[in-house]
Amino acid sequence: MGMARRLAASTPTLRKLSSRPEPIRIGLVGMGAMGRGLLHQCRVTPGLECVAMADLIPERAITCAEMEGLPYKVASTAAEVEDAIRGGFTAICEEGELVASCAQAVVLVEASSAVGLAGRYAAMALQTGKHAVMMNAEADLIFGPYLMNLAHRQGLVYTSCDGDQHGVIRHLVNDLELWGFDLIMAGNIKGFLDRYSDPTKIIPEADKRNLDYKMATAYTDGTKLNIEMALVANALNLRTRTPGMTGPQAGDVGEVLQLFDFASIRAESNACVDYILGAKPGGGVYAVGYCEHAYQRSMMEYYKMGPGPFYLFYRPYHLCHVEAMDCIVQGVMDGCSLLEPVYGFRTNVFAYAKRYLKAGEKLDGIGGYACYGLIDNCDGGHPGLPICLAEDIVLRRDIERDSPILLSDAELPVSRSDFDLYRCALSAPVAVQ
Repeated sequence: MGMARRLAASTPTLRKLSSRPEPIRIGLVGMGAMGRGLLHQCRVTPGLECVAMADLIPERAITCAEMEGLPYKVASTAAEVEDAIRGGFTAICEEGELVASCAQAVVLVEASSAVGLAGRYAAMALQTGKHAVMMNAEADLIFGPYLMNLAHRQGLVYTSCDGDQHGVIRHLVNDLELWGFDLIMAGNIKGFLDRYSDPTKIIPEADKRNLDYKMATAYTDGTKLNIEMALVANALNLRTRTPGMTGPQAGDVGEVLQLFDFASIRAESNACVDYILGAKPGGGVYAVGYCEHAYQRSMMEYYKMGPGPFYLFYRPYHLCHVEAMDCIVQGVMDGCSLLEPVYGFRTNVFAYAKRYLKAGEKLDGIGGYACYGLIDNCDGGHPGLPICLAEDIVLRRDIERDSPILLSDAELPVSRSDFDLYRCALSAPVAVQ
């Protein structure tokens, strides 16, 4: 073992993994850009093993396996999945249910771009004794309270995955709370925003990044940002001060303390989520904490953090799949969740029209041509149509551009699995009052 390996083995997570008699066996659903990265990270992190993976386009999973030099077998039944794993192969499936119910995996990582299907897979994994880690932020938001309660009843862990902005923000918040600071704002740094982006306009940029067009659109029109910050709010008991947050322009994250009236935010006892737009460092996140203790303030000024009482903490990057493995290990070995909606639906993300929409039109969901999503507070209910459910929904009336799309504006399905699961989430017990 080289020096780098010896040093790496001293980290707490790797020590935990080295103490296990066998690797943590992972089932992975969704083999797009994120799934490929997660598979690679499983391969380079000692003590982890991907035993099964699924994608509606199985060739994606096959390509990923071949790029990693991973022996695999295509399986179309539960028995074939188990036989492949026992034979030392990774099972590749089209149906996510086969991975979610796989007896030889101890944790499911959901990384698909589906919403309703992803909720079903996560529920099935928990019902069959597996922990559930959600790299799928959309399904995590809309079904999270139900899935979290299901996990708790089963003695299992349900968690948002590390590496995406909401997970990385949680680490910042954990630090400042450990230090005795009060959280005032949890924030994201958004590089560019075009509410009216669509899967055609985004093609050049998406192709550069090898991204699905609807996924790239959801990044650009702000829907993904709003979903991430709703996950933070529901885990940390935060609010938004206005639908969609305020998102002031900034050149650098260091301007945050001048861009918001933190004294007013604190006076109103409404710790909140927000973001800044166009600032450096791109891809970073931040948190603002409050400390009024005279000694601590003098030391913070000595440490070049400013006079206080409000202090800015930030991280200049989030690394998605690269950072994901630690929360999987913590979940499986310590029973710890990084981020879960313990406050229920403190917020949700609701659909707004990207253009003038006519009665009879069918909405095309997240990252489509018809609507974008904005976070809003929803204590006691909200009349809006959640963006995570806005797929294949027919409008009952005309909607002006930038107007909210209400539940009453839509022909809601009598029974559809995603709506049924959402109703379960709405009625799930809140872990923290």
